[in-house]
Amino acid sequence: MLAALGLSPDHESVYSVLAGRAQADLAELTVALRLPVAVIEDALYRLTACGLVKSTPDGVFAAAPPAVALGAMISERRAELRNAELALVTLAEEHRKAMAGRTISELIEVVTGVEALRHRFAQVQHAARRQVRMFVTTPHVAVAPGDNPVESQMVAQGVRYRVVMDQPALSSPGMVAETMESLRQGVEIRVTESLPIKLMLADDELALVPLTVAAGEEPGAVLLHRSGLLTAMDALFETVWSHAHPLDLAGLGEPAADVITALDRTILALLLAGLTDQAVATQLDLSLRTLQRRLRHLMDLAGVQTRMQLGWYAARHDWT
Repeated sequence: MLAALGLSPDHESVYSVLAGRAQADLAELTVALRLPVAVIEDALYRLTACGLVKSTPDGVFAAAPPAVALGAMISERRAELRNAELALVTLAEEHRKAMAGRTISELIEVVTGVEALRHRFAQVQHAARRQVRMFVTTPHVAVAPGDNPVESQMVAQGVRYRVVMDQPALSSPGMVAETMESLRQGVEIRVTESLPIKLMLADDELALVPLTVAAGEEPGAVLLHRSGLLTAMDALFETVWSHAHPLDLAGLGEPAADVITALDRTILALLLAGLTDQAVATQLDLSLRTLQRRLRHLMDLAGVQTRMQLGWYAARHDWT
């Protein structure tokens, strides 16, 4: 627990034992901790230097009050982090100015290999301070669905995620479940019929664009720094986002008190997103006949004759 303050597990163990008793000498600590004497002596030296432990001339040690001693160390670390944040802002501005005079070869970095792509995929997300925007298409070469732990970390830190998926990606095995999990975490997701490229944008500073490679070739991507090309990627995303169909948990089957079931909501949401009957049936592990029977039931509930009328009715009555 105290690793963030620069203390090792041994240091923490010694301090914990001392915090639980009035005082102890080296022999008592050795018996209590079952650690080598040299390790305990090293820990006591470090803890004393940090002000966490006090010693007497006769070799007895006692823990300083945690609220005081640890509180001071935490405050010091907070100050160091604030200074680091200020340094980050300064360095980022210096970097931005330097980038303005760089050549094309310096503004564009080619990344090759699956491991390198995974590293850059995570790195670009970590670089975002405000938002991450993504186009998700198939095939999934470097990062498979559900294999992006950085997403949940960054969302928890307040970074906005906006994702556009194309219909083939949403139709891929297991994708609906992964999409629902992302929606629960606060990711905003929309779907469109097709996407021209895969894409990831971190604020307006970085873009990662996978390259098209021939079969058998090593996968690659282009990392763009702030430039006219990145501005174009920014505009492309916003245009696609504005025309894409929004997905939400209610539409994908979260429990809701309504005349229709959660399964019905999921069916309608996926069909309105543009998936075929067969793709929806596969995603929901239904037979095609069962799916079509559910649709006929929904049309009867709505009192309509066509699917187009059903879609209109569902939108008007909050069925999706």
